[in-house]
Parts: sequence; C-alpha cells; structure tokens
Amino acid sequence: MLGFLKEPVVVTAEINVNLVALTVMGLITRLWGLCYPRAVVFDEVYYGQFVSLYMKRIFFVDDSGPPFGHMLLALGGYLGGFDGNFLWNRIGAEYTMNIPVWSLRLLPALAGALCVPLAYQILVELHFSHRAALGAALLLLLENSLITQSRFMLLESILIFFILLAVLSYLKFYNLQRHRPFSGSWWFWLLLTGVACACAVGVKYMGLFTYMLLLAIAGLHFWHMIGDQTLSNVSLLCHFLARGLALILIPVVMYLSFFYVHLALLYRSGPHDQIMTSAFQASLEGGLARITQGQPLEVAYGSQITLRNVLGKPVQCWLHSHTNTYPIRYENGRGSSHQQQVTCYPFKDVNNWWIVKDPGMQQLVVSNPPRPVRHGHIVQLVHGITTRYLNTHDVAAPLSPHSQEVSCYIDYNISMPAQNLWRVEIVNRESDTDVWKTILSEVRFVHVNTSAVLKASGLIGASLPEWGYRQLEVVGEKLSKGYHQSMLWNVEEHRYGKSQEQKEREVELHSPTQMDISKNLSFMAKFTELQASWKILTLKNEDTEHKYSSSALDWITMDTNIAYWLHPTSGAQIHLLGNVVTWASANAAALVYTCLSLWYLIRRRRRIYDIPEDSWQLWVSAGGVCGGGWAVNYLPFFLMEKTLFLYHYLPALTFQILLIPVVLQHLGDHLCRSVLLKSMFSALIVAWFSSVYFVYCTFSPVTYGQPALSATELKDLRWKDSWNILIRKQ
Repeated sequence: MLGFLKEPVVVTAEINVNLVALTVMGLITRLWGLCYPRAVVFDEVYYGQFVSLYMKRIFFVDDSGPPFGHMLLALGGYLGGFDGNFLWNRIGAEYTMNIPVWSLRLLPALAGALCVPLAYQILVELHFSHRAALGAALLLLLENSLITQSRFMLLESILIFFILLAVLSYLKFYNLQRHRPFSGSWWFWLLLTGVACACAVGVKYMGLFTYMLLLAIAGLHFWHMIGDQTLSNVSLLCHFLARGLALILIPVVMYLSFFYVHLALLYRSGPHDQIMTSAFQASLEGGLARITQGQPLEVAYGSQITLRNVLGKPVQCWLHSHTNTYPIRYENGRGSSHQQQVTCYPFKDVNNWWIVKDPGMQQLVVSNPPRPVRHGHIVQLVHGITTRYLNTHDVAAPLSPHSQEVSCYIDYNISMPAQNLWRVEIVNRESDTDVWKTILSEVRFVHVNTSAVLKASGLIGASLPEWGYRQLEVVGEKLSKGYHQSMLWNVEEHRYGKSQEQKEREVELHSPTQMDISKNLSFMAKFTELQASWKILTLKNEDTEHKYSSSALDWITMDTNIAYWLHPTSGAQIHLLGNVVTWASANAAALVYTCLSLWYLIRRRRRIYDIPEDSWQLWVSAGGVCGGGWAVNYLPFFLMEKTLFLYHYLPALTFQILLIPVVLQHLGDHLCRSVLLKSMFSALIVAWFSSVYFVYCTFSPVTYGQPALSATELKDLRWKDSWNILIRKQ
C-alpha cells in the first residue's frame, strides 16, 4: 500500500534560461538606483498629486484617462506607508523623509522590466527564431527612452506592459486554437487577453488602440474559421460566444469596476467638485453635501431655491439678480428695457436665491401641507432679496441681439406690461406627472407669453461689460426641440420658506438650512457623468503650449527631447532621449517591410512566388501585429488636438522595435542565400548591435542621472541641434 514511497518524488521543470536572464537584466536596468534622484521628476509633480488625493480619499478627475493607472501608483504609495502629505508644486522639489520614493516608483519599474521578456515571448509565439526573439528583447532592454520612462512614477511603462501582455496572450491563445480548443490553457490565455486589454484601457485611453487592433485580428481569424467546413455550426457559435465573453464582456465589466473602486475610495469632497453636477457634489462627504444634506426633496410653491445651470462649463454659475438695471442704451446704440439685471453668477451669493410662487396666490411661504410643483405647472420666480419677478419680453438681449432680454420686472408705468409666467418642464422626467425635485431634476423654464427658454448664454459666449460686473449673460432663447445644457437648470440649495414679511425673509435667506435626510447618487449615474467627454477630456487647458511639447512628426526622427530633471548644483540631469541607432533602425525596418510587402504583393499578383507560402503567412502575421501595432499607436496622434510629448510615441516605438528582428531574420533567410553572404550579414548584425550598446552606454548618464557630466561632456551629447541639453553657465 505504501509502495510508492520506495522511490523519491521527483518534479521536473523546463526553465528557459533566455527568459530568466532577460528578466534579471530587465530588473537590473530598471531598478538600479531607483530612489535617485530623491526629488520630483517631470510628471511626478502631476501624478503625485493624485496619489496624495487617493491617500486622503479626496475626489478628483484626471483628463489623461481612466483611474486604474492612478490606483496602481497609489497602491505603491499605500504599500510604502505614504500618508499623502507632500506639496507637489514644482519639478525638482526634494522629497521629504515621509515619501517612500522606492515604493512609489516600484510598480512602473517592474512593468518596464517585464516588457523585456514579454517581447522575447511575442517573437517566439509569432514563430520566429529564438535568436530573433532574443534580439527584440535586448533592443528593448537597451532602449534609453523606455528605461527613463519606467524608472519614475509615470504610467507609460505600465501601459506598454499591459499592451504587450495582451498581444502575447492572444498569440498564445491563437496558437492553441488548432490543437487544443476549449482546453484549460486555451481559456486561460483567451481570458487573460481580455483582462490585459481592459487594464491597458484602464491605465490610459491610448490602450484602446491596441485593443481595437486585437479585436480586428480576432475578427479576421474568426472569419477564416467560418470558412472551415470541419467545424459545425454549434462549434462556431461556441467559439463566437467565448470570444465575445473574453474580449468584450469582461473588458467592459472590468472597465466599470475600475471606476467603481475609484469612486468607492474617493468619497470626500475635492478640488474638482465644481465641474460635477449638484447631485454628484451632494453625494460626496463635505463640500456641497454639508449644505444640501437633508434639504426638502420636492420643490413646492413657496420654496426658496438657488438654480444652478447644468452646463457648468467653463465655470459653474447660478441664476442671479441684483438691484442694478440694464443701461438705457448700450455702447452700440441699441436700447434696453432699463429693467433690473438678471445674470448667471459663478459664485454662491445671497442674490442667487429665488422664491417659487403660485401665480394665483400672493403668499411667498410654503403651505401646510406643501403643494409640490410638477412638470408642466406654471410658476413665477420671485427674486428673494429684491422681490421682483423674473421676466422676459420682446427686447433684444445685451450681447445676443437675436435672443430676448431677461430681467426682473420694474413697473415704470409705461406701456411695457409684466410678462413673468414660466412653465416648468422636467427634461429627465419619468412621467408627465413627475414632481420637481431638488438636485435630481433637470428643468427648463419656458416663457408662457413668448415660448422663449431661459438660457445661460454667457457660458458659451462673452461676459457682460463693466455695467454687468463681468457676470454671464442670461437670455430668453426661442423654443428649441433640443435640450442644450445651457438651457437646463437644477435646484441646488432649497428650503421651505416660512416668512411672509420681507425683512424676516431676508434673514431667512442669509441663514443655512440643515435637516436629517441625505440623498445618494447611484454608481451608474456617477459613472455616466464621469464619462462625459467635456469633463474627462477638457479638465486641463490643452491650448497652452508646453516648453517640451512636440508634434507627431518630430517623434520618428527623435528631433525632440524632454528634460526630466536637473540637479540644483551639479551638471547631473535626466532626459527622455532614445537610443539613436535603435530609432533609426526601427524606421529602416518599417520602410524595408513596407517596400518588400508591396514587392511581394505585386509579384504574387503576377503569380510569381518569391518565398514559400508558410514564410509569406509568417511575414504577414508579423506585420499585422508589429507594423499594425506601430500604426494604430502612432497615426491617431495626427488627428488629436491636444498637447503632445515625446513619451506618447513610446507604445508605437515598442511595436516598431519588434519589427527589426522580423525584418533581419527575413533578410537572412531569404535574401542571403550563399554562405559568404550569410557570414557577412551576421557580422554586420554584430557590428550594428555593438553600436546599439555603445549608444546606450554613451547616453546612460542622462538616462539614470548619474554620474554628473561636465559642460563639455554635455555638449558632446547634443547630437542634434534640436535637442535641449541643459548646460549651466560657468
């Protein structure tokens, strides 16, 4: 019974020494001296702020993309015990002792190091030789720009890691397709493809380019499967559903989960509250929530309210009035009604309060029980402080002459009667009997007499002149079928009015209200709002030029660089600069690949086959992955209207580098046919690779920031006049 114990239990394993060696070398090049410099390096000043906000659970929005990458950086800070207390205000600022520099930079460095063995495996899965795969990995290992970008608290190395992982996972899945479909390993690599794609998109929206490429390749492969007569309809359906689950459903669910965790972590009011809706702000702890918590939910006749414009761009603003009137004549000679000004004011103020009045009654207090205002009801809006009625009429607005002027009516005893009736239309209603609700309802006010809609036109135009205190114009816009957000308003602050007397009511308007009811916004409502393009993509002003910004055309020939850090006293500095030989070789490889592909296609059209069919398929598949990866990660930048930097090119560069050994192996296998040519070709490759290593060593002082170089040595590194190498004046 215990006979099996007579022999020792032996476990055997195959170890790819190439992979192990490459991984170790990748870790050494990325982790060596990781804490140096112990100062803020370039965009660490940007990402560090968000790490601090995560540590303090304070809400923020970042225009660079989804939150997964930021959460990974914050994870490094959390593991290092970072408390979030550091002022990220300038590049070069020395880190205080409470900053776990090594921990904050660790995850990007690990991601950058693991890209090296991933490149090796991708070439192997594309069925190229181990020598070609080793060459691709070594080129990434010695690429100065990738080393620099992965050694600091930045996101590009993490993005490239997930991109390469997604490509490798799909290739492994595809290679298992023929022999072991629906096996455990088949499912593992298929599911890992979807997970890696979701993570890439979750780090930066740039990951979407590679995700779309893999979806296109998967679609093409499935199209070929449809023509396979050996597969039954049921089998094809199962393959289709499996791919849909792994490559579409799982990435979507994971993308949502990133935001769910992000919003769960950041529950406190933060610096970006003002670009969110009132409902979103009220769901956060502190800030607006302290004011709005427990307000009455249903707006009733007699309610005292502030009305915030839903657009909130470029600034949030509230419907406002004050005692000043429109000038009798404007600067261009047009006349006005000389009525009391109504504007949209970008600050909280007592003059933002309005009272909802029933036109058929005189009281300005809420009855008992309250009578709620519903969709379609007619109301009058009475300015709380001046008690004048919101009014519009057939008089041109001051800045928008094709729209009607909006004012608070003053009776001058002339032939200009009051026109102050407004119909409440709840745009996001579920039924025509919906009650007007605080924060939640988006309302537009339609003027009964003229059908004009109350609109904050100043949000999409110019501000009023000095006589209007540079506040934003409000107009009556002709009734439109659409619902532009500048025409929509929501109640932000709300109380039930109790004082009929004006003086008592003014005291009431100045005092805050606090009750015991809270309102929560659902996750999907928050997620939908965060996805609004104007909030996620225009938080920062992209019109401003940066000293180190560049165009996409500058990247191919590396005519630009970025100074990441400069030592305050010595000549030590760090630059984002690539390996010149590698970049030039990558461009040459892309050119050779394109020319050879066109040549082969023309010849094949004439039924002349220069290379075997299996070599042609290998050539095409490698081009689809490597050349396609370069194209989808580079060409879209020509269509983007945003500030661009050299590091945006790194994902595309990675794919282009993978193309170098593909072309070299192809040339060696099919064009160098004699022994002499093969020997000469091998010697050239050795010489070329030696030059790659030489350039890596030459520029390593500005890759790692040490040792410090003299002014003469720095001048010698300026291989191009367009490079901005910093040299201190003696």
